Amino acid sequence: MRAVIRWAGDALFVAESGSGHTVVMDGPPEAGGRNVGIRPMEMVLLGMGGCTAYDVVSILRKARQDVRDCRIEIEAKRADSPPQVFTSIHVRFLVRGKGLLAQQVERAIRLSAEKYCSASIMLGKTADITHEFEIVEAD
Repeated sequence: MRAVIRWAGDALFVAESGSGHTVVMDGPPEAGGRNVGIRPMEMVLLGMGGCTAYDVVSILRKARQDVRDCRIEIEAKRADSPPQVFTSIHVRFLVRGKGLLAQQVERAIRLSAEKYCSASIMLGKTADITHEFEIVEAD
C-alpha cells in the first residue's frame, strides 16, 4: 500500500492513494486553512467507518441476510492535549433489509470490530469503541 501527499499551500494538501484516487485535505481556518477539504483526522474516522461498513455488509450477505442499505454514524472524542488521539468512538449502525436477524447483525459488527476491520482495531488501541445498531425493515 502506498500514498503520496502533496502540499498545495497554506494548510492545504492533496493526497493520492495507491489505487489512484485523490482527496483534498485542509486545516481549519484558525490554523491557516481555507475549509476547502476534509480534515486529516476526519479522514481517519471515515476510513474506520468505511472499513467496518464494508465488513458488516459483506458478512451479512455471506450469511444470506437480505441487507439493502447500511448507514453508519460515528461520534468521537479526542484528547485535549497533543497528540490529541481519539479517546472514545461510538459507532451506530442503521441497517435496512428484509427479515434481518438481530443476532446476525450483532455477529457481523462483532466480527468486524474484533477480527476484520484493521482501522477499528488500530484505533481501539487508544480509544474506547462502542457500537449499537438499529434494524429497519425494508418495504
